[in-house]
Amino acid sequence: MELEVEIERLGAQGDGVAQGPGEPLFVPFTLPGERVRIAVEPGQTHAEPLAILEPNPERVAPVCPHFGTCGGCALQHMEPTAYLRWKREQVVAALKSRGLEATVEPVRPVPLGSRRRASFALARTKQGIAFGYRGARSHDIVDIAVCPVLSQRIVARLPKLKSALAPLLGRKREARVTVAEAETGLDIGFEGARPSPAQLTALAASAVSLGVARVTMDDESLTLLSEPMVNLSGASVKLPPGAFLQASREAEAVLTSLVSEGAQGAKRLADLFAGIGTFALALARTAEVDAFEADVAAIGALADAARATPKLKPVRTFRRDLFRVPLGAKELARYDAVVLDPPRAGAKAQAEALAGSKVPRIVMVSCNPGTCARDLRLLVNGGYRIARIVPVDQFLFSPHIELVAELER
Repeated sequence: MELEVEIERLGAQGDGVAQGPGEPLFVPFTLPGERVRIAVEPGQTHAEPLAILEPNPERVAPVCPHFGTCGGCALQHMEPTAYLRWKREQVVAALKSRGLEATVEPVRPVPLGSRRRASFALARTKQGIAFGYRGARSHDIVDIAVCPVLSQRIVARLPKLKSALAPLLGRKREARVTVAEAETGLDIGFEGARPSPAQLTALAASAVSLGVARVTMDDESLTLLSEPMVNLSGASVKLPPGAFLQASREAEAVLTSLVSEGAQGAKRLADLFAGIGTFALALARTAEVDAFEADVAAIGALADAARATPKLKPVRTFRRDLFRVPLGAKELARYDAVVLDPPRAGAKAQAEALAGSKVPRIVMVSCNPGTCARDLRLLVNGGYRIARIVPVDQFLFSPHIELVAELER
């Protein structure tokens, strides 16, 4: 059925929220205050916008021709200042939900064309081979030729990647392709199909012209022309297959700077959930660092990079599952600062242990304001004070927001 509704606010996923006949309706690509004609199925809470009858003055033209069809971006239609204000409000709301009051600084944005890693779907469709993102609220694949948020080094190779990777599907209908831009070339991950030796040979032959350093399947290296290397604060790090890498160099630089500021003056630090060393290698310029990480390949890459990088303070690496075995108060007593960068699930067990410790300073990095607020609540209950919170908009036009929080006793 069709309805006319007024958008009251934006929800946590960036959809407009309007009051329906019985319950709230979520309408994508709309803004607060807009009068919108929508289509909604009985009993459903998600609606499709049919026409913007009264637009919000903060509505702007999207920067991508795929916006509205592609499901990769949610907020290209929002004026930049209003967009960043909304992202900051998501952090404020998450803190408030846990009874936390702290000054949240303005959001630090990253520029267009800065994202260096992305996941694509490669699929057979009625129209032929498609290589792109999932459609908005759909399992369809939007075949893309441009993507303003992606690095131009990746965008320029999309047509060639599509042609080179399509034969690898074989008889399969769909596969997942991850692309990361390393200093030495593109690092390609392929999942969901098993190519023949002949297909892999053909791909290897085209890898140089594609600017590809490595192709892996299910984290197993299939084609290796050169080791994918990334530069982390002046250290050259081999990128293990499937390893976590910050989505943009620009955001990585902002996050690293904020973490370094928060840990300034510390002589011995613990870097928890250290990964391949995004923060540990920067912090080791001025302090001894103990790095803890569960992923054996990631912590191995960090250890190798630390040994090969001159003028670093000692970096000790430890393989440890901090979800199951967090550092306890006695272990934490040796550090005058701790950096904590957990995945989206947060670090509840480690936060509880830190709350009972005497560590003078903690710097927390999070990609999920909700779980971060939960963990901050635990630390504040343990006697810590939130000294600073800075949001970082690493994932442009999405509802996601990163943040760095400084705490002290």
